[in-house]
Amino acid sequence: MTAQSDEVDRIVEAWITQRPDLDFSPLGVLSRVDRLSRHLDRARRDAFRRSDLEPWEWDVLSALRRAGDPFQLSPKQLLQQTLVSSGTMTNRIDRLVGRRLVRREADPADGRSVLVTLTDEGRIRVDAAITRLVDAEALLLESLSRADRDRLAALLRKLSLGFDAVGA
Repeated sequence: MTAQSDEVDRIVEAWITQRPDLDFSPLGVLSRVDRLSRHLDRARRDAFRRSDLEPWEWDVLSALRRAGDPFQLSPKQLLQQTLVSSGTMTNRIDRLVGRRLVRREADPADGRSVLVTLTDEGRIRVDAAITRLVDAEALLLESLSRADRDRLAALLRKLSLGFDAVGA
């Protein structure tokens, strides 16, 4: 092991000693992804907490914010972006309406349909959260150069697309 070994290196080395017949390179990659995921989850939860948002609230509010002015989507569009059930989305919208972070409005194109619109307070919260999130994520990646970040993003994209292709 090198002077810059991490816990995953120690685990893999121990397994190689015990089971030299196996290729542990997947463990070396995916165990690190798993560990980094935990760091990212903590950083995200902290960024959302500091903006007085729950992660599920972030999911809905950020989808509305990304939609651009007038920051509104149909419940169906929100379902597609957040990948939750219809009942769950209805409950989430109800709770966000109660917190005055979104409001329901009649769809002018179809009076029977509803649009969910981000309120000013919702936009302030989601903008604060994304600023905190970007700052926190930049700190997590500060040991990598921009070129390293770009290479890593490309490799992770390739891996992700492979999972998507097989329906994993």
